[in-house]
Amino acid sequence: MIRSLAFCAVLSANVSALPIVPAPDKVEVTPDAFFRLTPATPVYRSGIGPALPGYLVEQLQHAFNLRVAPGTGQAPKGISLAVDVDADMGSDYVLIVSENGVAIGGNNEEGVFHGIQTLLQLIPRGPSPDGSFHIPACTILDTPRFTWRGLMLDSSRHIQSVAEIKTLIDQMALYKFNVLHWHLTDDQGWRIEIKSRPKLTEIGAWRVPREGIWWSRPGPQPGEKPTYGGFYTHDQIREVVTYAAARFIRIVPEIDVPGHSMAILAAYPELSTTGGPFTVNPGSQFYNTIENTLDPSNPETFRLLDDVFTEVAALFPDPYIHMGGDECTKKFWEADPDCKKLMESENLKNTGELQSWFVRKVEKIIQSKGKKLIGWDEILEGGLAESATVMSWRGKDGGIAAAKAGHPVVMSPSPAYYLDLYQGHPQIEPPTYGMARLKDTWAFDPTLPAGTDPKLLLGIQGNIWTEEIPNFRHLQYMTWPRAFAIAEAAWSKPDPARDWNGFVGRVEAQFRLFDSLGWHYARSIYDPAVSVSADGKTITLTPEIGGLEIHYTFDDTEPDATYPKYAGPLAVPPGASSLRTRTYRAGQPVGRLTWIAIRDIASEKRAP
Repeated sequence: MIRSLAFCAVLSANVSALPIVPAPDKVEVTPDAFFRLTPATPVYRSGIGPALPGYLVEQLQHAFNLRVAPGTGQAPKGISLAVDVDADMGSDYVLIVSENGVAIGGNNEEGVFHGIQTLLQLIPRGPSPDGSFHIPACTILDTPRFTWRGLMLDSSRHIQSVAEIKTLIDQMALYKFNVLHWHLTDDQGWRIEIKSRPKLTEIGAWRVPREGIWWSRPGPQPGEKPTYGGFYTHDQIREVVTYAAARFIRIVPEIDVPGHSMAILAAYPELSTTGGPFTVNPGSQFYNTIENTLDPSNPETFRLLDDVFTEVAALFPDPYIHMGGDECTKKFWEADPDCKKLMESENLKNTGELQSWFVRKVEKIIQSKGKKLIGWDEILEGGLAESATVMSWRGKDGGIAAAKAGHPVVMSPSPAYYLDLYQGHPQIEPPTYGMARLKDTWAFDPTLPAGTDPKLLLGIQGNIWTEEIPNFRHLQYMTWPRAFAIAEAAWSKPDPARDWNGFVGRVEAQFRLFDSLGWHYARSIYDPAVSVSADGKTITLTPEIGGLEIHYTFDDTEPDATYPKYAGPLAVPPGASSLRTRTYRAGQPVGRLTWIAIRDIASEKRAP
């Protein structure tokens, strides 16, 4: 079957012709033609085992209530999945939809799996009057841009259930992400069972319960019991790793050291320079007042890390272990006599070089487990470990510096790829600390500059930090739709003619898919950005997408389509204290009813 697809190489790039995210490499649509998908449609396989046909059958039943059945061999009027390792396709997968059937071919099963995800997006959300689903006839030739297409999940600040993580993995698979970076430890909780060090979970996995805006919360009170938290057992981690692998998603574990280690110190205070006592932090202020860094002068620090990485390496088959390395305060090292002696004996000029010395020690431990080290861009400070890969989060500079030094890089920069930031005005969005709207993420260029080896850029990653994300429903809200833009930048080839409006149309198709599956997402693109002049007398409303009508009121009544329509900057009426807005399209409300105090319009974040 695959050999017959050689003509696909001449397809024109028509990526906006179909509502697919990420945009395929090449698309050709056959007008006014479609394949009827019905419960009688069989799924055939050639050159592959039963797992992928079984997966497709399961997805069709779950998403469309279609109880199709696997077949054998190949036949018309069905869905054919095929692998041909001898074929030179020049692509990850090829998908052909005609009136006679659907054919998905790949050089390997991963390619076929990606083709299945594209097919699932092509199926309309509802059946036609005859009860069948009409899939548009087309030919797609597709291949990924980067080998690292990642999302990071922070399970320390708020823990997610295994079932919730599986849902995130399913969402990632649908949009061709292939790396889940799992942030398992931090100041707010240790989330991975280490059998040789049970206090890490007996003590480090639990903190006192708190609500409210992060860093404004009260710390633990005398006698208060830590009841919030939990951890993942070895069996649960194996379950998640196996589930992800079946969807061709790698899991890279992160053990964040030497900073962000208060959960470790709560369990093992002797690994600090000050001696403690310590409690797991619930989101209250502590930085530079309570120690959260491991003592590099204590040999027991590295014995504990050796025990930890021994068990982590056995649980996660991925070649990488992430060691964190970010935001490590040097204050307590600088005041510690033993750290000063260590620096003197090792000829280290400053505590930046001491951190680099620490990273190199960790690198040797990780290498002894048969793994490679990756860390946040702070591991550059004081000199980069010999074989380290750098994940650049403080903009692109760290990644550029690492690439210039010949090291592999993953771009994961804030704010564009930070998925925990405001998606609209801070007064109408859930509280957080910075801003990155969908268009900001879509417009960001993650590539290395001219003069650096582009092959050193392994790929890109979005980060879901959960300080202000207390539950999985809100995690979905914060992740989507901005992760659609990251998925597209990670998979799709750069297109000089890329079109924001076309991307928005494809995103809205994903909204309909999410609605049908009961998944959550943010609709913030329908709410206008709100700004006020320096003198506070004029307000400007800026829609993020086209085709919207913004209706508003200053009298605190609820605007609908009969209220004044925004046509330019608004003079604030005398005595007005608030602004309400709601957006409409084609006469129907699409945005939220918003309320903002005029005095707060210029605020960059929510106050506690």
